[in-house]
Amino acid sequence: MKITSVDVFKLNGRPSVAGTPWHPICVRINTDEGISGFGEAGLCYGNTNRAAYSCCVDFGELIIGMDPMNIEAVWNKLHRMTFWGMGGGGVIFAAISAIDIALWDIKGKKLGVPVYQLLGGKTNSKLRAYASQIQFDWGKECHSLSKPEEYAEAARKAMAEGYTAVKVDPVGFDPDGRWMPDGWDSRGLFQYEQLKLAVDRVAAIREAGGPGLDIIIELHALTDRNTAIQLGRELEKYRCFYYEEATQPLNHTLFKQIGDNVDIPMATGERVYSRWGYRPFFEQNSLGIIQPDLCNCGGLSEGKKICDMAHTYDVGVQIHICGGPISTAAALQLEAVIPNFVIHEHHEAAVLQENIDLCKWDYQPVNGYFEVPERPGIGQELTDKAMAEAVEKITITTNPYA
Repeated sequence: MKITSVDVFKLNGRPSVAGTPWHPICVRINTDEGISGFGEAGLCYGNTNRAAYSCCVDFGELIIGMDPMNIEAVWNKLHRMTFWGMGGGGVIFAAISAIDIALWDIKGKKLGVPVYQLLGGKTNSKLRAYASQIQFDWGKECHSLSKPEEYAEAARKAMAEGYTAVKVDPVGFDPDGRWMPDGWDSRGLFQYEQLKLAVDRVAAIREAGGPGLDIIIELHALTDRNTAIQLGRELEKYRCFYYEEATQPLNHTLFKQIGDNVDIPMATGERVYSRWGYRPFFEQNSLGIIQPDLCNCGGLSEGKKICDMAHTYDVGVQIHICGGPISTAAALQLEAVIPNFVIHEHHEAAVLQENIDLCKWDYQPVNGYFEVPERPGIGQELTDKAMAEAVEKITITTNPYA
């Protein structure tokens, strides 16, 4: 089998999620046997989707003519032979990830099995999920929340659907619903009003959810060491599940310092790339939970290696998922396999119809749990409509360097 062409798509998703540009970047790798695989680059939000699109084009050229079944050979070529690959970073690893996921999709389809069978088989038959980012509310509409009672109501909405865990950023929006940098500053030291509002939001969620609701605290690295410790100490009494991105995402030493001063497990990972990026966190015991994004950490190949490394340090895994439905499908395949799986992230964006409509199947949890898809490959494909209406698209058929 040979790779004959690679299609790269910048999809026409929701215009924005809470003011953030939203364009999933996906690839379709085609072969001479008529089997195609789909993958996604994990940079659909923020301001880097053009870079991810271009890098997928550059790397797509390099794999024309290669055997898609030799996934490690492709991965190592993109990592070691592109000069910038070994230095990594979000754009580079997003493109590697998209291609890697698509190759696993091809292999599963060729062999007629879901990818989880190729990664070692199930250790988890049902996957507990949480409602993620309820500061944007929960449901088919996405908007900023400000008042503590609004946060409580969003939690109630999620619980009504069967969720027993939610995630919230209590500091992102100021009292007027403005996100940084237009809102307040969460670095240096919190002023009393800032700290009180953040704590009141979490307190309202705890009161609405009762003692059985697990509350994950998301900080998006908007805080630094000082403010993360300030807030964390105030939140300890609300039995928070874990404390995510409390400071600059690559600073393993500061995560260790925050963890030593706050009695909540530390978590990070969506902006940590490859096993080399995770290594110092494991060596310093900086984290209790890792959150690799399969669409930017290096794909399913690298994600499995990272999760296995974490297992040797008794570190749990919550795959970071904030993209199109391809990213959800890939995550479900790996989460079924790893014994250190903790919980699945179901982002507010994953319940928005514009996002759902990009792909053929709609995977949603039932009563807070996912079933693992049994379709061959990753079990998800873009619709013809989504590909036809892509904002940008290109088909690569030759390797100019061959």
